[in-house]
Amino acid sequence: MEKYNPLKQPIPEEWLELDEDERICLVRDFHETFNEMPEDALNLHTMFHVIVENQIAGNVEFIRETIAKLIRQGLDRHDAVHAIASIVCEDIFDLTKGNKQEFSAKQYRRKLEKITAKRWRKGQ
Repeated sequence: MEKYNPLKQPIPEEWLELDEDERICLVRDFHETFNEMPEDALNLHTMFHVIVENQIAGNVEFIRETIAKLIRQGLDRHDAVHAIASIVCEDIFDLTKGNKQEFSAKQYRRKLEKITAKRWRKGQ
C-alpha cells in the first residue's frame, strides 16, 4: 500500500501487513496534502484515523456496519471515520479524566448503534 485515501477502504490484509508507523505515515501524508492543521492537532487526528482503520481492518464487531450506516445516511467515508473517531476520542477522554475506570466494549457498541449522520453533524 503506497497511499491512503479515507474515501476508499484500504484492503484489510494490506492495511494490517503495514506496521503501525507506516499506517501513521500514510494517514499523515494524506492529511498534510489537504489540510493545514497545527502539528499537535495533526498528530492526534492521524492517530484517531489509524485507530478506526485498524478496527475496520481487524473486523471489530459492529464497526463496518456503522461505517456503512453512516454512508447510507449521507456521510462520505472520511466523515464516517471521523464520526467513529469522535466516539473513540470521547471514551479516551473519559478514561484519562477518571470519568470511567475501564473501556467497555458493550458501551462502545451502544454508542456505535446510536450514532447517526444527523447526530454527528450536530455534535451529539
